[in-house]
Amino acid sequence: MSRLDGFINRMVAQRDILNHVAHDLGLPAEGAVLEVGLGNGRTYSHLRELFPDRRIVTFDRAMNAHSSSAPSPEDFVAGEIDETGKLFAGSGAALVHADIGTGYPDKDAITLSWLPDMVVSMLRTGGYAVSGLPLVHAQLEEVPRLPTIREGRYFTYRKL
Repeated sequence: MSRLDGFINRMVAQRDILNHVAHDLGLPAEGAVLEVGLGNGRTYSHLRELFPDRRIVTFDRAMNAHSSSAPSPEDFVAGEIDETGKLFAGSGAALVHADIGTGYPDKDAITLSWLPDMVVSMLRTGGYAVSGLPLVHAQLEEVPRLPTIREGRYFTYRKL
């Protein structure tokens, strides 16, 4: 598969899963949405449409989002995510979305050494995690994959 097709496949999976969480699974009544890895803001823009009544807090090294999809300054946390994410431990988020994989197994292994614990610490019981990387953790139960999503492409979990 070409890198372009891989990217398209990942974006379609991301959109389909986030729509599924919003429309079919339903979030806990309370809690923010946390976007781990703002990037250029495309997913943040989609999350604003899906969850207009929720606070959406975003994390990234620096603000690089397009002006049309940039969060307000109070909803953007700048810095290294493995450090800044700790500030939201115990925050009781309803949803944590993390798309911070690099496609390099050695780099992603480092991220996976801290990401599952961080996500669990951010979520409330019954909250959902959606990730481009597999989040193996005793407090996360994998949600069955949508038939439109290739195995191993994108992952959905519910916090026990």
